[in-house]
Amino acid sequence: MRNALPNTRMKDIPFSGGIREIRARGHELEAMGKKVIHMEVGEPDFDSPECAKRAAIDALARADVHYTDISGTTEFLGELAKYYNRTPGMNVDPNEHIVITCGAVEALYLTYIALLEPDDEVIVIAPYFPAYFDQIQLVGAKIVLIPTRQEDGFALSKNDLERAITPKTRIILINSPNNPSGYVMTESDMASVAEIARSHDLYVIADECYEQFLYEGRHIRMASLPGMAERTITVSSASKTFAMTGWRVGWAIVPPGTQKYFAKAHQNITTCAASFAQAGTAEAFRSAADDVGKMIAEYKRRRDMAMSYINKMNGIKAIVPKGAFYIFPKITVNMNAPEFCRYLLEEALVATVPGDNFGLPGYFRMAYCRSYEDVELAMRKMSDALAKL
Repeated sequence: MRNALPNTRMKDIPFSGGIREIRARGHELEAMGKKVIHMEVGEPDFDSPECAKRAAIDALARADVHYTDISGTTEFLGELAKYYNRTPGMNVDPNEHIVITCGAVEALYLTYIALLEPDDEVIVIAPYFPAYFDQIQLVGAKIVLIPTRQEDGFALSKNDLERAITPKTRIILINSPNNPSGYVMTESDMASVAEIARSHDLYVIADECYEQFLYEGRHIRMASLPGMAERTITVSSASKTFAMTGWRVGWAIVPPGTQKYFAKAHQNITTCAASFAQAGTAEAFRSAADDVGKMIAEYKRRRDMAMSYINKMNGIKAIVPKGAFYIFPKITVNMNAPEFCRYLLEEALVATVPGDNFGLPGYFRMAYCRSYEDVELAMRKMSDALAKL
C-alpha cells in the first residue's frame, strides 16, 4: 500500500515486551495446569463498593441510559467539586473546571490534544506509567525523560528538571504517588516544580490516580499551590481509589478558560462517560470512604509483608514504597530486566513487568494488589528461584 504502517506517530511506539505478552504467557502456563501469581497487572483485587453498584443499578432502573452533558452529569460534577474544594487553595467550579472522561487515560489524552502543538516537548520523570510515552508520541509531541535513581529514593532533582527545559517545553508531567516506584512527592518537590513551571510559563499535569494510597507522607495537590491553579491539569479516576477499573470513569480538573477545549476533544473521542457509571461514582464519593480505608490498610499489610521477604533476597534490592501498590526493585544479578522477568515467570510462576516498560531498564515492577496469601506465596517462590541463581 502507498501509506505503509506504522505511520510517523506510531513508528517509535513499542508493540511487544509489555504486560500483554507477560500475561499471555502466564495464561499459557495456567492452561498447562500451573498456578501463576499475577503481579504484573496493577488492578485492585477488591470489589467495587456496594453503594456504587446500587446507585448504578438504580440509575439503570430509572432509565438513566442516555447521553449526559459532554462534561458530565450535574450530580457527579457537583460531588467532584465538593471533594476537591475541601483542599485549602482549591476553588473548583463544577461547570467551568471539570470534564468527566472514560478513565484517566482519556483525561491524559485530552490534555495533550487540547494543549500541545506538534513537536512540543513534555517532560516526564522516569519511572513512568507506560501510556505517557505512547500518548505523547501519538499526538506528535516529544517526550523528554528525566531518570531518577533508587539510591536517591526515586526523588526528582530540581537541577535535572531545570536542565531539561528548552524553548519547546510545554508541559511537566508529575505522578504522585508514583506508578511504579511508589515515591510520594514532598512539599519541597512540589514547590520546586511549581517554581519552575511559573518561571518558564509551563503547564503541569498532576496524575493523582493513587492519591488515596498513602502509607507515609501526605498528598499535596499541585493545583492548590500559589499561582498553579491556572496552569495545572489534575487527572484522576475512580479505577484505583474505589476499585472500579471496569467502570471507566475518570476526570480532568482544568485551568480557567480551558474547559471548552478539553470538552471539544472529549466530544470527538468518546462523547461522554456512561451515565449510570457516573451515578455510581458520585455515590462512591459520598458513601465509600470506609471501603477505601479498609482497602488501603490491607495493601499496607501486604506491602510490609512483601518487603520483609524482599529484604532477605539475594539478586534484587528494593526500597519501601510510600504510596500506590507496587514495589520496584533493582536487579543485581547479571540479567537484563526482560530476561529476569521471564526467569521469574518460568521458574517461580510469578508474573512481573520489566522496568524497560517504565523508562528504567534494570528494574522490575511487582503489584501487590493480589490476595495476602498469593503475595506471600509469590515472595516464597521468588526467594527460592533467586537462590538458584
